[in-house]
Amino acid sequence: MGEEQKPTPENMTMMQGFEWNVPDDHKHWTRLENAMSSLKATGIDNVWVPPGCKASSPSGNGYDVYDLYDLGEFDAKGGVGTKWGTKDDLVKMVKKANEIGVGIYWDAVLNHKAAADHKEKCRVQEVDEEDRTKTISDPYEINGWLGFDFKSRGNKYSQQKYHWYHFTGTDYNADNNKTSIYKILGDDTKDWADSDEVDGEKGNYDYLMFADLDYDHPEVRKDVIDWGTWLSKQVILKGIRFDAVKHFSEEFLREFITSLNQRFGEPWFFVGEFWKDSLDDMHNYLERMNHKFSLFDAPLVYNFSKLSKTENGDLTKVFQDTLVLTKPVNAVTLVMNHDTQPYQALEAAIEPFFKPLAYALILLRFDGYPCIFYGDLYGIKGEHPFPPSCGGALPNLALARKLYSYGVQQDYFDFPTCIGWVRYGTWDKKFGCAIVMSNAGAGEKRMHVGEMHAGEKWTDVLGWGEGEVTIGDDGYGLFTCPGVSLSVWVNKDAEGREKFGKFDDDIYKA
Repeated sequence: MGEEQKPTPENMTMMQGFEWNVPDDHKHWTRLENAMSSLKATGIDNVWVPPGCKASSPSGNGYDVYDLYDLGEFDAKGGVGTKWGTKDDLVKMVKKANEIGVGIYWDAVLNHKAAADHKEKCRVQEVDEEDRTKTISDPYEINGWLGFDFKSRGNKYSQQKYHWYHFTGTDYNADNNKTSIYKILGDDTKDWADSDEVDGEKGNYDYLMFADLDYDHPEVRKDVIDWGTWLSKQVILKGIRFDAVKHFSEEFLREFITSLNQRFGEPWFFVGEFWKDSLDDMHNYLERMNHKFSLFDAPLVYNFSKLSKTENGDLTKVFQDTLVLTKPVNAVTLVMNHDTQPYQALEAAIEPFFKPLAYALILLRFDGYPCIFYGDLYGIKGEHPFPPSCGGALPNLALARKLYSYGVQQDYFDFPTCIGWVRYGTWDKKFGCAIVMSNAGAGEKRMHVGEMHAGEKWTDVLGWGEGEVTIGDDGYGLFTCPGVSLSVWVNKDAEGREKFGKFDDDIYKA
């Protein structure tokens, strides 16, 4: 008796469930709830939702966080709901997601607080904007927005109030309306976070914006760790995306993660925004986090961007010096996110023609955990609107991943402007797929998909490649793609082919 074959684990795909310019009509949680079944049907397993804590205004995206314990429940900072909706709306959305098997990842903004309730006097020194280890003034007193009393919420959920001594720095002196980076001085031990706990950019990158939390203060540590446990009781989560991890204490973050894992037994998924193109720095960070953590593969995004702006760029080098190549288990691969929308980060922006190729390179390969961007799936609003990217093909690429991108991977990275690869399938996900892409003229690759497919007729699930490919007795087929495009070839009779082309990208309909 041979050993019983185990089912092949399904490919997982996550989506960033927002973009920067989602309308501030407070209906986003409801829109996501209504879209959840469609997302699940196209292969999305987990959704990273925006920061749902009360921001400085009803239009704030949540990175200007005011109160971690207000999920749209208390009348503060201009309204009850957040930009995304009320707490009731949030709970309903998460409940729907859980019912259909979609996990929710929370966006935790733990570096700072914004929109203080009152001013407090404290002694400070100004520091150099480009080197925060250099002071550029003598100590003196300022009147800073550093007092948080959360009057609307009172002591519900947490009794902790925040004062000047809970912060390491701020950026505004109300006495003279001067903006600068002010390091807050307390006793002789108060300083920026230790240099080995935050990124070394700008000398010491502890300070980013607003009122910077001091994780050397025991009351701060306790309150935020308590918040993590509290949040998980309010909404059922599968993981957390941590904002700005370069800027606050790694020691605290390890403590926070350990606390959650001990509380829930089953480890959550944790990913950090460590936006940097230095692979060495990323490796060192993962080492210090004991590799129980993932990072977004920023170097891969920069590679995509460069290739999209280079005529006849060398596609065979697309994964050179990337996290997914060197630490695939810890790499979240992506094409865009809210920080790389074209008008926000031009050096990381990807030309529209290249996006389908980039998405195929993260979705249809073995390594990495791919993250689809809401703005690519549904389009971008605001002053610089964009329609859904990839000519509407992104849902089909995600579905091809879920249905066919399994098994051994054979690369045909043998020509600079035209590459291909094959996924052979597995015993229970047997169909497999063959991908060809070109960033120049029309391309073709003779590729081996396996003798078990002899005689089958394969077509492009995207509908971009013309005709059929008949697989020969030797298991080879001649697969083509249009110029500056790609094709994803699968047996035309493969299970699930009828599911393609059904995604509704009009999330804003009445």
